[in-house]
Amino acid sequence: MTAAPHSPVALHSRHQAVLPDWLALYYQRPIELTHGEGRHVWDAEGNRYLDFFGGILTTMTAHALPEVTKAVADQAGRIIHSSTLYLNRPMVELAERVAQLSGIPDARVFFTTSGTEANDTALLLATAHRRSNQILAMRNSYHGRSFATVSITGNRGWSPTSLSPLQTHYVHGAVRTRGPFAHLDDAAFTAAAVADLEDVLGQTRGGVAALIAEPVQGVGGFTSPPDGLYGAFREVLDRHGILWISDEVQTGWGRTGDHFWGWQAHAQNGPPDILTFAKGIGNGMSVGGVVARAEIMNCLDTNSISTFGGSPVTMAAGLANLGHLLEHDLQGNARRVGGLLLERLRAVAAAVPAVREVRGRGLMAGIELVRPGTDEADPEAAAAVLEAAREGGLLIGKGGGHNTSVLRVAPPLSLTVAEADEGADILEQALHSLR
Repeated sequence: MTAAPHSPVALHSRHQAVLPDWLALYYQRPIELTHGEGRHVWDAEGNRYLDFFGGILTTMTAHALPEVTKAVADQAGRIIHSSTLYLNRPMVELAERVAQLSGIPDARVFFTTSGTEANDTALLLATAHRRSNQILAMRNSYHGRSFATVSITGNRGWSPTSLSPLQTHYVHGAVRTRGPFAHLDDAAFTAAAVADLEDVLGQTRGGVAALIAEPVQGVGGFTSPPDGLYGAFREVLDRHGILWISDEVQTGWGRTGDHFWGWQAHAQNGPPDILTFAKGIGNGMSVGGVVARAEIMNCLDTNSISTFGGSPVTMAAGLANLGHLLEHDLQGNARRVGGLLLERLRAVAAAVPAVREVRGRGLMAGIELVRPGTDEADPEAAAAVLEAAREGGLLIGKGGGHNTSVLRVAPPLSLTVAEADEGADILEQALHSLR
C-alpha cells in the first residue's frame, strides 16, 4: 500500500532521499511533531505526548510560551534582521542581563546561533589570548559538531574525524561512577583527578590555552564529578595561566536546580574565564553565546561580525524567555520538582535489574541501563525503553559514552508535580517492559 502523501511514512521517505544518512532520527517509526503547548506536544497523527526532552533541553520554559511568541511576533512585525553592523537594542539589553547574571567580572557577551558556534568562538578566544593551540578537555565530553569542537569531544560516538586544528589532551574526572577512580570517596576522587591533571600537563609542550568542561556532561549521559572538582582544577590552571571554559549549553539558566550555572557547584576559586551558553535561553529560537572577561573577549585584533548571531527576533525571544524564567523562579521549580522526580525514578529503578544507576540534579536525570548482573552497557535496552515510553505517551532522550547507555530525562523547567508523576508512571511501565 502506498503511504498517504502527508503521512509520517511518506515524510520519512522524503527525508531519506534528500538528507544525510548520519542525520539521526528517533524511533523505528519516526514521528513528525506539529505543535506544542506547555509541557506537551502533538504529532501529525494527533497523538499527544508529555515532553521530557524539550528538543534536546532547548524548550526550557514551555512550548508556545505566550510571552515568547508575542515577543517574536511583535519584533518580526518591526524588523527581522539587520546583522551586528548596526546597533541592536534587543541584543544590547539581553547582553546586559546575561553579563550581570554570568558572575564574570567586567564581562563582555558575543551572541551566536548555536552552542557549537559558541564553543567554537570560545576556543578561538582562548587560543588567540594564550597563543597556543593546546586544549584540555574531559573524557566522555561533547561540545558540538564543528571541525574545532569535534576535535575536543571526548565521546567517540560524536567525533567522526581524528583530524584537528587543535592538540587536545583528555583529563579524568567528569564521570563519577565509572573509570579508574570510581571506587574512591569524593575527596579522594577529586585528589586523584587533580593529580591526573598535573600529570597530563607534564606531558604538554609549552603553554596550554584552556580547559573546557561541561559541569554536567549532556550527551555523555548526565554524568558529573563531585562538587568542587573544577574549582580544585582551577588552582592548577591558575598556576599555569590556563583559562577555564565552562560549557553551560545544557546546564545553564537554572536547570540543575541548585545553581543558576553549573560552574557554581565548583565556585570555591571564582567563576570561569569564559562561559558558553545556548539551547534553553531561546526556548527554541537559535540563540547561543559566549561570556568572557573584557581582556579575553577583546584580544582579537582583526575584524569580526556575526550575520545572524544576535538577530533582533531571537534576542527579543531570549529577553522574554529569561524574564519569564526569573519572574516565575523556574530554577526553584527545577530544584523542587526535579528532586521529587529523581526520588521517584530511583524508587522505580530499584525494582528493575537493568538499571545500574539513576543520577542527576534538578531537571536533568540520567537512567543508566546495563545487562542485568553486569556493568556492560545495553543500548538495545535503551532503544526499547525509548520506544515503550513513546507508546505510553512520553518523549525522552538517550546518550552515554563508549561503554554506557543512558536514558536522558530533561523536561521544561515549568514541569508540575502532577506531570512529573505522570512521566514517572510511564517510565516505570516502559522499564518494566524489559523483563
